[in-house]
Amino acid sequence: MICVSIARGRHRHVIAEHKHLVSQGATLVELRLDYITGEVNLKRLLAERPSAVVITCRRESDGGKWAGSEEARRMLLRSAIAEGVDYVDLEEDIAASIPRYGKTKRIISLHDFRRTPEDLDEIHARLVKQDADVVKIATMANHPHDNLRILQLMRRGRVPTVGLCMGDIGTPSRLLAGKFGAPFTFATFHHERTLAPGQLSYQQMMEIYHYERINADTAVFGVIGDPIGHSLSPMIHNAAFRKAGINAVYLPFRVPREHLMQFLDDAPELGIRGLSVTIPHKESVLTRLTDADAATKGIGACNTMVWDGNTVKGYNTDEHAALESLERAMAEDPGRSRSMAGLTALVLGAGGAARAIAYGLKNRGAKVVISGRTQQRAEQLADRLKCRVVDWTNRHGVGVDILVNCTPLGMHPNVNATPYEKHHIRPSMILFDTVYNPENTLLIKEGRTRGALTVSGVDMFVRQAALQFRLFTGQEAPMDLMREILKRQIGPAKY
Repeated sequence: MICVSIARGRHRHVIAEHKHLVSQGATLVELRLDYITGEVNLKRLLAERPSAVVITCRRESDGGKWAGSEEARRMLLRSAIAEGVDYVDLEEDIAASIPRYGKTKRIISLHDFRRTPEDLDEIHARLVKQDADVVKIATMANHPHDNLRILQLMRRGRVPTVGLCMGDIGTPSRLLAGKFGAPFTFATFHHERTLAPGQLSYQQMMEIYHYERINADTAVFGVIGDPIGHSLSPMIHNAAFRKAGINAVYLPFRVPREHLMQFLDDAPELGIRGLSVTIPHKESVLTRLTDADAATKGIGACNTMVWDGNTVKGYNTDEHAALESLERAMAEDPGRSRSMAGLTALVLGAGGAARAIAYGLKNRGAKVVISGRTQQRAEQLADRLKCRVVDWTNRHGVGVDILVNCTPLGMHPNVNATPYEKHHIRPSMILFDTVYNPENTLLIKEGRTRGALTVSGVDMFVRQAALQFRLFTGQEAPMDLMREILKRQIGPAKY
């Protein structure tokens, strides 16, 4: 169950949002009285309420907005109990002064906006002693391991426990709460009105992650990186799981570089069975693989991890997806050779995607040239693949048959940038831009106006996601659905 927080200044807005949420399927809402301007009219808020309600009135020290006296705040909470509200949220230090009455259930809560304390079990035991029906502990996640600590606390709690890690590192704790036994988790009414760092909206929880379907048996997949908030993979994979009828959820895990190894140790305890791997972890995860496919070994980078018992196998779906996209485009172009053998391919960039694509091009007989904005990285990649490297400033001097952009130049929001000047593009060239947001980058647009064959990053992105889905589940992915969702998210309306 999801408890949706409503925090508005006027009573009529609170009531309207409450009714709207119930019409969308919500069964529990939290009314934040500390956000209401002026005198609070409890009878008006609670009369003919369409769902169960939690009444909360937070002090500023607990992350709230209550500006009145402490005596008035406690009187408001007692009045809510007298009105027969379903739940009342009481901080640990005031719980003893507000006795149980009627059928109102007591949520005894603690908030720590700085850290996740080491003594979680001691804190939990203290809160239970305050005549708690539900214990709520919300802490700041400074380390991905904090999520596992909070989730395990919920699983072993002897009274129903809601545990939340705040911040973007802590988002997984909100989404996995039900899997670990929480009676409910929290969401906000709208994603632009979050009440705590890292909080998701009710719509996101339901439509992207299908929270109400998550249970103890749900398999966990996800994407790890830093940053990770921009990733569209959760939308694509979760929709695919839903369509295929698979009990699984795909989450974003923000994992700073220094915390990667601890996170991988925690992965089985979190129920993780597979991960997509992105910047900056594609090389670092190699040390934790028990086996790897040929592409991962050859490239020296992994973008997919799959757990099977005690084995962890690594794959690189970028290489296969990128080269399949190129080959398909070449095959559909009348009069163009389908072979890359002997063609000169200039790869711009030296990151994970560049490594994968350059490796694939070389294996297909292309003469690969590397050019990156960081010369040292470009030289290292060229040395690994035994191919030529040119300085970034000299990239236009290469006689190019295939141009592949693996830099972020042209990516939203910098849509007016391009890694390759228009007047150097020839009709005989093939332009492949791995940037997928937007689909029609400036490089792609200018390539079309010059008559070149163009390949967008959307095709590669969907193909690599479909390959990961098959590795995760053993089933074929609904590629048309994946493509539709991706295009919907990066469509013109986004700009």
